[in-house]
Amino acid sequence: MAEDSLIEFPCDFPIKVMGVRSDDFAQTVVDIVLRHAPDFAAETVEMRASGSGNYLSVTCTVRAVSKAQLDGLYRELSGHPAVKIVL
Repeated sequence: MAEDSLIEFPCDFPIKVMGVRSDDFAQTVVDIVLRHAPDFAAETVEMRASGSGNYLSVTCTVRAVSKAQLDGLYRELSGHPAVKIVL
């Protein structure tokens, strides 16, 4: 099996998503994460507002099972209009 990844699966993988702060930003991120990682525990989400309060970072640690899973998750998060950066 030749998966060109430096990550050994399965593993816990933190994903930080930043966007403009809004009432539903964190829920939007969680909904997307759950589509790709159905076993994600939403209560483990970490949130931090920017100094000015205009932006919000949401960190979700998922149990990653494959590179394809992470690629799909990053693709959907990056493509969402509310999301500015995915790390």
